[in-house]
Amino acid sequence: MSCCAWADVNEANRRYHDTEWGVPVHDDRQMFEHLTLECLQCGLSWDLMLKKREIFRKCFDNFDYDRIAAYDEADVERIMHTEGMIRSPRKIRAVIGNARCCRKVREEFGSLCAYVWSWSKGKTLLYRGHEDGDIPVSNGLSDRMSRDMKRRGFRYVGPVTVYSHLQACGIINDHGGDCPCRRRLITGNPTVTAERDDEVM
Repeated sequence: MSCCAWADVNEANRRYHDTEWGVPVHDDRQMFEHLTLECLQCGLSWDLMLKKREIFRKCFDNFDYDRIAAYDEADVERIMHTEGMIRSPRKIRAVIGNARCCRKVREEFGSLCAYVWSWSKGKTLLYRGHEDGDIPVSNGLSDRMSRDMKRRGFRYVGPVTVYSHLQACGIINDHGGDCPCRRRLITGNPTVTAERDDEVM
């Protein structure tokens, strides 16, 4: 099915592209999983994230942010010594800190998903020109959301990471114009066309 060039690297990427990337997420556990994968990727390859995904799920209680928010230093050590895990105490502590931030966001917005979707007023965004493959690494929306998340205490959430997250969880549909996934997602979800927004290429 894949028509987006990046998905043809290997089978794992094709499967992720065809079944997950850009599909609107309305479940907090899944939303936190997407966010955490993007945060853990900083400085690493996406291919590595997909290869280690099951290890991440094991280390972080299947991305249940309530459970993760209660982690202590013993959990940091446990995760650090899990075979195959990325051994970055800064990133591990960031995931735990982000889980605690998610709980505060839920208190204010009702859910993590409600907070994320508030940035697009509940609609998937189709930016003009992106269907031709002219896709930025960040834009005005991801910059504004990044600054707000940092203000709330989230870490590893720069504008590029946030833009990738918005693509992954369905806020932004950046599938190519000839990709079957693009048409399927437009048909099945509330969508609005948007003008380019301070894009960084």
